[in-house]
Amino acid sequence: MDPRIPRLRRKLAAIPYEPLRSHSFGEEQHGFRLGPKAAEVRVAAFETEHGIVLPDAYRQFLTRVGGSGAGPFYGLMPLERCALLVMNPQGEPGAPRGFNRAEPRAAGGDLFLHVVEMGCTDVCAVAVTGPLTGRVLTGNGDGFWGPDVSSAADFLGWYERWLDHMGAGRDDRALELTSPGLRTRPSDDR
Repeated sequence: MDPRIPRLRRKLAAIPYEPLRSHSFGEEQHGFRLGPKAAEVRVAAFETEHGIVLPDAYRQFLTRVGGSGAGPFYGLMPLERCALLVMNPQGEPGAPRGFNRAEPRAAGGDLFLHVVEMGCTDVCAVAVTGPLTGRVLTGNGDGFWGPDVSSAADFLGWYERWLDHMGAGRDDRALELTSPGLRTRPSDDR
């Protein structure tokens, strides 16, 4: 088991009680609760059905921490709601690229698993094949912005960064965190 897992559990349990934590967009949806862990057999069946192998850090999160719930934006989607995506071909240099659903049992090319519910057509995915395998990226399905690749080495690092930034009361646009200072409303004392 990855040594970060017990630390992630402790941090997540403490977040709702941190007095100066950031507000995480969509936290009302998941309430910082995780869904049940995904059974190994269920994860293996998903991998077989889609012809992929999930990156180890994401797989360990699902099977040892939680299969859905608490996460950036509206939270982690249960595996049965996760969809494989492909990035649209490069258009003009520097232009954002969108995502489309991958054909069933897509072979070759880079595949991404949509894992976090961001709302609208925004996408938060884990790369499951190609040079970015294991990394988390965000973008817009229609190509209005992104994709942006997280500097975190893997899903566990990305998830821990969300917890750390929130606990420290930081603003972080990439993780949709708003510091307590920006959430304070002016006093009605006149």
